[in-house]
Order: sequence, then C-alpha cells, then structure tokens
Amino acid sequence: MKDGVKVTRVLLVEDDEALGSLLHEELRDAGHKPDLASTAEKALSMAMAEIYDVIVSDLRLPGADGLALLKKVRNALPETAPDFLMITAFGSVARAVECLKAGAEDFLTKPLDLEHFHLTIRRILEKRALRSTIADLRQMETDKTVFHGMYGRSPQMLRLFRQITQIAQADGPVLIHGESGTGKELVARAIHMESHCADGPFLVVNCAGIPEALLESEFFGHTAGSFTGAQAGREGIFAEAEGGTLFLDEIGDMPAALQAKVLRMLQDGKIRPVGSNQERQVRVRIVAATNHDLEQRVSEGSFREDLFFRLETFALRVPPLREREDDIELLAAMFLQQHALRLEKPIRGIHSSVTETLRNYSFPGNVRELNNAIERAVVFCGGRELLRKDLPARMRKDITSGANGVGDGKVLMIDDHSLPSLLEVENRYITHVLERVSGNKRRAAEILGIGRRTLYRRLTEIQSSSASYIPDG
Repeated sequence: MKDGVKVTRVLLVEDDEALGSLLHEELRDAGHKPDLASTAEKALSMAMAEIYDVIVSDLRLPGADGLALLKKVRNALPETAPDFLMITAFGSVARAVECLKAGAEDFLTKPLDLEHFHLTIRRILEKRALRSTIADLRQMETDKTVFHGMYGRSPQMLRLFRQITQIAQADGPVLIHGESGTGKELVARAIHMESHCADGPFLVVNCAGIPEALLESEFFGHTAGSFTGAQAGREGIFAEAEGGTLFLDEIGDMPAALQAKVLRMLQDGKIRPVGSNQERQVRVRIVAATNHDLEQRVSEGSFREDLFFRLETFALRVPPLREREDDIELLAAMFLQQHALRLEKPIRGIHSSVTETLRNYSFPGNVRELNNAIERAVVFCGGRELLRKDLPARMRKDITSGANGVGDGKVLMIDDHSLPSLLEVENRYITHVLERVSGNKRRAAEILGIGRRTLYRRLTEIQSSSASYIPDG
C-alpha cells in the first residue's frame, strides 16, 4: 500500500515498448501490481486467467484495437469485468467517446500527463470500491443477517427475529426490555412491519421527553378552551396512531397519573380528550420499551403493577452487544460500508487489530456506541483500511488498565510485605481476564494465549483451591 491506496492488479495494454515500460514502472512505484501486454489478443487471454481491477489500454493496437478488447472483456466477464481506462491520440477523441459509451470509465490523450494519469487511476479505484460497497449492502439485505434494519447472525438475534415474527401476528401489547443503545425502537418498528397494521402509522413517543403537564393532552388530545392556551382542539397521539402502532419509549418514566389512563385505554380501547365528555374508540397496537427494571419499580411503588402485567402480555428482551460477540464483526463491517459510502471514502476493510480490540471491549453503549465508534474511525482513517489508532481512546486501553469501567486495574499490584507465588499471580490474572470478557471462555483463552482445555483445567484448579469468583459463560 502506498499513499493510502490498496495494492491492485492492473493490466497495461500498450504496443509502444518505451511507453509501456514507463507506465509499468509508474504503476509499480505507486504500489500497484501491473502486468503488461502488447496486443489485445494477449490481453484478453490474461484477463481470462487473472483477476484485474483495472485495464489501461491504448486505443490503437496491432490487430484488434482497444475498443474491441473492451467489448470482449465485458461480454466474457459481465459480473467481474475490470474497469477500463483508454489511452488515445489527441486526434481520436471522437473514438474515445465511443469507448465511454461502450463502458470505459475514462480516457486520456497522448502525450500523457503522468500526474493526471495517477489521479485518474485513483479515482477509478475509488469509484470501484464504492460500487462494491453498494453491492455488499444489497447482498446483506438478501441474506439472513438482516431483519427490518437489524443485523445479526448470533443465536440470540436469530431467536429474537423469530419471536418478533410470531408476536407480530397477535394484537396484544408488547413490552421490550433492553439496555440503552440495543435498538429497542428497531424491534418495535419490526413488529409493526410484520403485523397486519403495517400499512398504518408508526408513531414514537418518548415518555421521558414530554413535560408532565402536557402528557395527558399529548396522549389523549383536548377540546378547544379545555385549558389556558388551548385555542383549538387537537387529536392526541392515540388518535393519530389509529390503525397502526404506537411505540411508548421509556415507559418506566411515565407519571403515575397517566399510567392509570393508559391502562384503561389498553383494557377497553377507549380514550377521552381533555375537556370532553365523550369517549372515542381507537384501534392501536401498543409497544412499550424500557431500560429500567419495571418489576423493581413496581415493588418501589413508582409503576403500577396492573399496567406492568398488561404490558407484559408479550415480552421481548433485546440482548446487549456483549452477549452477541458473533455479531460484532458483522455490525462493524456494515457500519463501515454505510459511513464510507455516505462520506465517499474508499475504505474497504478493517484491520485484524481493530476486530480484536472490538471483541475485547464491553460496549456499555451497545450497538449505538459501536456505530458511533466506526463513524469516528471512518472520518479519521487516512487509508483504505480502518486501523486501531482510528478507534476512540477508551476502546484502545489495555485490558489490564481498568478500562471500560470493569475491575479496578490493580489485579497485579503486589504488596512488598505479602509477595504472592507465581501460581497465585497467574490465577488472579486468569480470573481478572475472565471477568473482563464477561465470562466468555473462548475469548479469555485467546487473550491468555492458552488452549481452552488448559483454561478449563486451570479454572478447576482455582475453584478447588480458593474462593475466587469465576464468571459463568
């Protein structure tokens, strides 16, 4: 790699020996891997035998010309044809335009400006990378790894996808549990899209984001003059969601007075606007979400028990990212493709050190945090591959430094008055690493540099010789 450009295969087709040698040397010095052919027939044979990213061809060649070569390659390799850069004499511009119509990416006129030549090659490769990114995203949409905007191939996510499909066929309310950043709104939207009311509206309300004094009016509407400032009547959110789905986010923060009214709506499907004596029947699917422990809030008296049981007719749990290790690499690649495409940056891969760092990180912010981290890395990336230095500093901290808020970072600190044995130090470090990866023994074994069978044996020895806490996993 040179100047941030990935090493690419380039087929150079030029019968002028001096020019061919010059361009071959220029491409090689730029970090590409060029091959040279002097005729269209030889070039076609090489293109069938090797995979090239770009063919740079003179238009005028002995025998078949560059245009004929372009057409033959595109016909023979309709899905994987390399991009074409045509070189022509100044007087053959009209012929070069014909090449563009046949599928060439660009053309240059002789005498060549070498700086312009390199810039053109770079631009062609960047456009090729973006096309590949679009194709990858479309392929992911057809794979089993994507479900209504959620990506995952882990057993936890595949099970969640199945549960969503099943629950969507019913009409009862749904309560979604999950930490912040896990994608609870995406789950709610997927339930809506899989249900019989998919053609209806999907409205989102953050119960913690509306002033308490306005909550009843926002939810149930009001009549004109029902309170100061109510110059005109308005429909509430329940009425606006008629025939669709209403997603109540952060339901645990809903005031107690409103909880009783929502419960009644769930029981009989009727609402009464503020200031009105008339009730109205509405047909709305309620999906609620929380990152709080609602059972604890019920025991504390801040959330109605009867509303909790009514909402939990169907309950879903969105797993945190630390429980979806198999999805981290998939999600990182998907976010990379999206942000690289949006920012028009020709980044095509993620270095193995980045993948290793992400797998070792606990992700307290879950999928949202990973998305933000990859977006930041794409912005700061100066090449065609994300590197570890592009990640946020908190993710790059060493596993023994107390990063991620887990542990105190002092697992190996030694008091001179109480020197442990080497075995004790090893046991303490093994326990610490296992805690840091949330009990994932496969990851712990990789970090420790030992086999899993060895790790299991050491854990058995630790458990039998001390009261050290060994996380399950």
